[in-house]
Amino acid sequence: MCGLADRRNQTHILSSTDKRRVQRRMTPICQWRFISNKWSFTLLNSDSQQINHLIADLPVLEKQRLLNQCEPVEMIFNETLTEPGDPLQYAWFPTHCFISLTVPIDAQSNLEVGLIGNEGMLGNTLVLGVTAAPLHALVQGAGQALRIPVANLQQQIKQSPILEAMLKKYLYVTLVQLSQTAGCTRFHLVEARLARWLLMTRDRAESNEFRITQEFLAYMLGVRRVGITRAATALHQRQLINYHRGNISILDVEGLEASACSCYQIDKQTYKRIMQ
Repeated sequence: MCGLADRRNQTHILSSTDKRRVQRRMTPICQWRFISNKWSFTLLNSDSQQINHLIADLPVLEKQRLLNQCEPVEMIFNETLTEPGDPLQYAWFPTHCFISLTVPIDAQSNLEVGLIGNEGMLGNTLVLGVTAAPLHALVQGAGQALRIPVANLQQQIKQSPILEAMLKKYLYVTLVQLSQTAGCTRFHLVEARLARWLLMTRDRAESNEFRITQEFLAYMLGVRRVGITRAATALHQRQLINYHRGNISILDVEGLEASACSCYQIDKQTYKRIMQ
């Protein structure tokens, strides 16, 4: 079973030497330059698929100012980033990772209410001037992100009405996703919810293959493991997915979309309508 222990403050900050080493190992999406006695962060590829969508969609000057305040960090699977009510120290813009937002139900279980990938950010309530974290956030898909201290982001918001407007729109999208998930949890069958979750994870992982245990799926969806087993078996029998010892492969995306509840398309349409 996946361990759910708190790993707060285990995010790795990259030194200037590490930044160059990571750039050689990863697909380059940025470049660090030493200008005017400080490191400056510059995009090498403006393709939003290669960086965070929110940052990529900013005008050049706003984008550069924000990037200069960010630092690349390595996100560790199951790492706890925020706890409800705790003061935020940072905001995160995922680039090649994704983050799960959960609500504690009792001492033993949580329920996932949101998922953040490179389409969004963690810490968007800062645009309201609220520095307390509203939800438990943990890294569900390990990888890279850009991190910015709260005070620095607040200053950027004050300086850029364009950034402020974008974060307000994304906050609206997040609220829609939260409310949609609440209705989905109450009224939709486990199989349809599982199909939706797999598609959302696929979108954020940008891959048809990923590893997840039934225990963790049950934890995320707030159901018993037997319910996950039955739902995964049904999807497997229809040749929509292949599931073996925690390794999931999506075989038929269109078929999985047809099996998912309408919440998946509503979330996608809301993002497209509001953020464009």
